[in-house]
Amino acid sequence: MPSVIPIALVIAGIIHLLPAVGVLSADRLHALYGIRLADDTMVLLVRHRAVLFGLLGTFFVYAASVPAYHSLAISAGLVSVLSFLMLARPASAPAAGWPRAIRVVIQADILALVCLFAAAAAHVAQMRGW
Repeated sequence: MPSVIPIALVIAGIIHLLPAVGVLSADRLHALYGIRLADDTMVLLVRHRAVLFGLLGTFFVYAASVPAYHSLAISAGLVSVLSFLMLARPASAPAAGWPRAIRVVIQADILALVCLFAAAAAHVAQMRGW
């Protein structure tokens, strides 16, 4: 059971690291999300989001090998993934639905959520000596 946590954190880390390439340019952001950002201010904000995802993803990968950080990494991952999935739930989608690239992000976050729930369950089991 102990190997579940590192594997889950690495998978969640990779999923969070993928958008980090958006920091490079507006064109990279377009390739990632399938939308053209309206102005330089939006590009700046989304590029900064890419930096934060890079930091979070790096932390998950690092925490995979440091048991003292498992709780924090799992918690941060659940907040990240659940907040996005709640914001992207079908009721908040535009009438035409989310662009394909956003639907892919939703699917990746669902995978990350499954991994993080598995890690959380394994972590609780470890803490209780099961």
